Amino acid sequence: MQRWKLTVEYDGRPFVGWQRQDNGPSVQQSLEEAVFRLSGETARVHGSGRTDAGVHALGQVCHFDLEKPFTGLKLRDALNFHLKPAPIAVREVEAADEQFHARLTSIGRSYVYRIVNRRAPLALDAGRAWHVTRPLNAEAMHEAAQVLVGAHDFTSFRAALCQAKSPLKTLDRLDVERVGEEVRIHAAARSFLHHQVRNMVGTLELVGAGKWTAADLRAALEARDRSKAGPTCPPDGLYFVAARY
Repeated sequence: MQRWKLTVEYDGRPFVGWQRQDNGPSVQQSLEEAVFRLSGETARVHGSGRTDAGVHALGQVCHFDLEKPFTGLKLRDALNFHLKPAPIAVREVEAADEQFHARLTSIGRSYVYRIVNRRAPLALDAGRAWHVTRPLNAEAMHEAAQVLVGAHDFTSFRAALCQAKSPLKTLDRLDVERVGEEVRIHAAARSFLHHQVRNMVGTLELVGAGKWTAADLRAALEARDRSKAGPTCPPDGLYFVAARY
């Protein structure tokens, strides 16, 4: 039995999310079905983190065990063949030891959120970025974002249905930059609460629009009340970038 570590990218729009569910196709299901078609084996594919419906990935890490012998290159190409026409690409495949677990042994995860800040509608990035037409001050967003960096109770930025045992998380990075008409928010932590990144971005957008200040953001954080923070932004602009081990 060989354990395989995969690095995968996908367009999240056709999926109900990473995890298998009864209400539609998932990324996990697509990968497991591709493994079965190429090997005849029923394997469970474990991801480094769950992504919601409509959320994308540039470097999702996952693993599964397989009895049938393969080389890494052959397995990568075979998986990509059997994944068609789903918008999923296995970028890398490497053998891993049995101690490796995509989720349990990860020591960090990073995301990027893309906002296209312009009046004109999105032709190429529709469904792949949040279209915000009002002008945003990325510098003000970055300054306010530093309030959230560090160890905090993130109840105000936690989804009501979040299953995490504790709202306490340590945010290692929350940087905001403007690249042309695009505003990018980079977030990194060991782990995140459900909707934490999208709720933080939705709040930072209020700062960028001049509706909130950094002091307002701090007050929302300290309130430990979801209703005191900003809205949940759309999934369109969120990308799982990488997992660290």
